[in-house]
Amino acid sequence: MSHNRVPIHFLAFLVVAVITLGCSGGDKRVRSDTDRNALEKTSEAIRAAFAVGDIATIMAYHHPEVVKSLSYANYLIGREAVQKHVAATLQRFHLEWKENNVRSILRAMVVYVRYKNSPTGWASIREIIQPAT
Repeated sequence: MSHNRVPIHFLAFLVVAVITLGCSGGDKRVRSDTDRNALEKTSEAIRAAFAVGDIATIMAYHHPEVVKSLSYANYLIGREAVQKHVAATLQRFHLEWKENNVRSILRAMVVYVRYKNSPTGWASIREIIQPAT
């Protein structure tokens, strides 16, 4: 199977601009260094899973009610739709990250929520991408 390399800016949906919502009542913001570290590990794990094509691990970090707007014509609702898209993407491309420096949130936003079934306790629930022009 031949794989094309995709530049990191094309896959901006994995740029982590964290706006956090809690699943439980009370303060909705990240509350501790433990939360920040878990969110960072979530981002690292998702990127690592994409690099090796591990769909099960990628999906472990997505909330069942995830909604992704990956472009103007690509709106995905729910884990099943996201998983189909991820599988199709990984069949066409080999994804590799050389760095993950957040410089701007103008083109991408990822919202994580607390989710007990995620390995880190956090899962993506909203992702919005504005493709580069």
